[in-house]
Amino acid sequence: YYNEEDVIDDPYGFIKSDVKLRFRVVGQYCADVLDYARPDSLTQNLNMPMYEFNTQDIATLHNHTPTAVSALDLIRVVPNPYYGFSSYELNQLSNMVKITNLPRTCTVSIYSLDGNLIHRLTKDSDQAFLEWDIKNSYGIPVASGLYIFHIKAPGIGEKVVKWFGVLRPQDLNSL
Repeated sequence: YYNEEDVIDDPYGFIKSDVKLRFRVVGQYCADVLDYARPDSLTQNLNMPMYEFNTQDIATLHNHTPTAVSALDLIRVVPNPYYGFSSYELNQLSNMVKITNLPRTCTVSIYSLDGNLIHRLTKDSDQAFLEWDIKNSYGIPVASGLYIFHIKAPGIGEKVVKWFGVLRPQDLNSL
């Protein structure tokens, strides 16, 4: 167990959390007979099993192009398919989907199947998603059907995602 009082020079600060680490060891720890014969000044951990590990190789990478290119495969339009409702909508008059796992800077172009540009969204923020209100560039709700999302990230690459949506008719009588 980790004791907060044992930290003397912790440059990162102690962060309390509920994280638990579990280790599975393939075989039973078997100490050498010589380990028990060591003088007390050389013993470690009272000759009990002791393991070491570090997390240096799994650190977060910043501005690493190969990682950013592979992350393009994580881009999604959710929910997909859209059946007249999503949990992102705030009231019965709104329609909303999100384009998730986007890079910091990108342009999302939404096309109908016949190649017409429906809407273009631009992103330049640390937020990893964009919201689309399922309307075209003129603010008119789009028809139900299949749409193509083209994501272009400068310096990283491009990704195409297909999205299917069935929109519900607006019910203004139940307000």
